[in-house]
Amino acid sequence: MKYNSQTKNIGPKSAYLVAELYERQKTIFSVRDVIQIMGLDSNAARALTTRLVSRGVATRIKPGLFILVPPELGHEREYLGNPYMVAAEIAGGENYFISHASAMEIHQMVTQPQLVVYTTCTKRIRPRSVLGTEFRFIHSKPKHFFGTMQQWVTKNRKVQVSDLERTVIDGLRQSEYCGGFSEVAKGYWMRHQDMDIKKLVEYALMLDIGAVYRRLGYLLELFGTKETDQVDLLRKKLTSTYMLLDPAIPAEGKFIARWRLRLNVSPEEIKSIINT
Repeated sequence: MKYNSQTKNIGPKSAYLVAELYERQKTIFSVRDVIQIMGLDSNAARALTTRLVSRGVATRIKPGLFILVPPELGHEREYLGNPYMVAAEIAGGENYFISHASAMEIHQMVTQPQLVVYTTCTKRIRPRSVLGTEFRFIHSKPKHFFGTMQQWVTKNRKVQVSDLERTVIDGLRQSEYCGGFSEVAKGYWMRHQDMDIKKLVEYALMLDIGAVYRRLGYLLELFGTKETDQVDLLRKKLTSTYMLLDPAIPAEGKFIARWRLRLNVSPEEIKSIINT
């Protein structure tokens, strides 16, 4: 690719690097990439990336990680690009998946734009804000990495994302990252015709978390599932302990013995939300 080095007044070395990054489809790049392409030592490579940022040719995502500002943006100096790609790169490009409310957005399970990008990964990564977009990382054990798929987010880049069923299960486990139980229920209803109930129950059994058994069973019955054999599998896993339907809001409402739940969100409230 030919890069116009005059738009932001950069020298031939920087222009060559940018052209090579585009050629290799590495619009998000690291200092290590610069070392490899340019044959520089670490200090020289960092100095070169600093010049790119100062000229508005690249935006710094985090220490050592950058994204090219598309030349068609002219004199614009700051650019985030696709937030899911950025999340994947911050996570290290492996052992991650886009999850919770962000996965719900990808799967068209929400009606409102999401302001936070959620990513589940095996590393512990602090939340960060990049150009006004907040990125949060949810730590997970490697054994809980299942139920994921590849999803195109740009014309030439895929990211790992939880599949439909895993997205629901994660929402039932940690509804605070999805806007609450009601939003998870709404998302389930929006895509319920595409859901594999057997897979939902299988994922719940693989996680083996009591709250998920309770909330999933209640959700399936609330929306009238016909797969009662799968519901029975969930009921067999219950203990005598009661848990909240939505752990993110105050403990109130009636108790329902069938699912050992306290309904701090009423069924009427849930059904009214799915109709909005």
